[in-house]
Amino acid sequence: MAKLYGQGATEYLVLLAVVLIVALVSVALLGFFPGMASDAQITQSQMYWSSASPIAVVETAAKYESADSTKPYIRIRNAGSYAIRVTKLLGASGTSISSMSGPLNISDYFYMAPGEEKYFARTVNYPELSLNRDIGFYVANSGPPGWYLKVNSVCTGVGTGTVVINDFGFEYIEYIEGQQITKREAGTKPLIIKCTG
Repeated sequence: MAKLYGQGATEYLVLLAVVLIVALVSVALLGFFPGMASDAQITQSQMYWSSASPIAVVETAAKYESADSTKPYIRIRNAGSYAIRVTKLLGASGTSISSMSGPLNISDYFYMAPGEEKYFARTVNYPELSLNRDIGFYVANSGPPGWYLKVNSVCTGVGTGTVVINDFGFEYIEYIEGQQITKREAGTKPLIIKCTG
């Protein structure tokens, strides 16, 4: 009777190949490949913010302005049961803005009934959206207070990079049965916006 000496080596090689494939998939899912990790993080951020309440972020975009400044488009919805008035946008490191280009106070424009949607954007930067009012601001790594909301990263070029705002959120007034209650909605996940052309 002949003995098969190569069978153990073949089984070992097959098991080693399976282990290597599992390891490669695990590394990819954990973010070793920057493009894949970035897209997964953007998707997670979109899912989180689109289901936030009472203020949900339903659509975003960002356009390169300079090496340290970006022009965002953020559309929000009142997903709550009561009318609200947004008074501030919250940014990284505890920064906030309460006015935009114009000058326009955020609270003057952002009264929202339940289900109502509004946006933050500069009309000149987003002509494809047919926006009817210039209510934009800039996000930047650093800059003067006012229309600049501090962020953790900005677009690195035209259509490249992401805007990341770790401490993003809103300050708002909620109108409940004739009473006005000032509240904050601060996310536990960053708002991540993919840069477009």
